[in-house]
Amino acid sequence: VYNRFQRLKNGAEATLGQIKVALKKRLDLLSQLIENVKSYASFERETLEKIVELRSSLFQLREPKDVERVDRESKELLGNILVTFENYPDLKTSLLSEDVNSAVKSIEDEISRHRYTYNNIVQEFNTMLDTFPSNIIGSLFGFKRLDYLKFGEEVEERPNLNWN
Repeated sequence: VYNRFQRLKNGAEATLGQIKVALKKRLDLLSQLIENVKSYASFERETLEKIVELRSSLFQLREPKDVERVDRESKELLGNILVTFENYPDLKTSLLSEDVNSAVKSIEDEISRHRYTYNNIVQEFNTMLDTFPSNIIGSLFGFKRLDYLKFGEEVEERPNLNWN
């Protein structure tokens, strides 16, 4: 039972790490998008600075709530960039828009899979803490409940990638 607790705890930590890697991919994609959008629009410097700030802080995060914040903020940045695409017809019809569409879908699917896996691991770990006889072992060794990753309703929806 102790070993199962340890495997689940380590699995949760590893999956949270995978979420951070996927969020870094999202932030890298945002940086690339800004470079492409710059030629069509004067894009605000604050957006790029925010991406750099989020990327540099990503692997220092330890708590699910911090990962949730970065997810929310990077999703908002992505939405802002997609709005810029909508406002420039030449940009919308370029091959870049197809690449962006594909890359965003892929990254969002990856983040979603990792969130699902993380929350399943947390559910199993917490259930073991709540059920007999594993709760005795958990209590004896001081295991604490793990926090679920929670995402607001606006974050659970994928950005609209309709270029029409």
